[in-house]
Amino acid sequence: MSEISTKPYMLRAIYEWCTDSGYTPYLAVKVDRATTVPMEYVKNGEIVLNISFGATSGLKMDNDAIRFHARFGGVSREIFVPVNNVIAIYASENGQGMAFEAMLGMADVESEEEQEDSAPTLSLAPAPSPAPAAESAPSSTPDDDGTPPKKGGRPTLTRIK
Repeated sequence: MSEISTKPYMLRAIYEWCTDSGYTPYLAVKVDRATTVPMEYVKNGEIVLNISFGATSGLKMDNDAIRFHARFGGVSREIFVPVNNVIAIYASENGQGMAFEAMLGMADVESEEEQEDSAPTLSLAPAPSPAPAAESAPSSTPDDDGTPPKKGGRPTLTRIK
């Protein structure tokens, strides 16, 4: 019997923590052929989605995928994200959350290896979108001395291997 992944359980737990704490949960996603998102909002093969109650309709977080409807530029779109493609879930207000390795399908991994020249990093910069499903705000990063970003700016999450 194969072992069940903890990733979908962690995604639901962080989502619940965000909503219970009054924070806005954001989902960073690696986009591939299995992902259904508005491609005009994808940057560098990634998209950041606001998955709060007010920004989504019919949110369903299963063990294999996350599904919901959201408005982009005033148009309702169906969103489908395989759990394997989620690279982070975090609170937009303070950046607290969890980052994951994206486990893409083999065809996508092969094409990604051809394009990859350096070590991957994850930067959750705001996605350009006027829609509530992918809000944008000015980004701020911690200073080199380790001080947190100033209030009012959007925190960023960086994965270091």
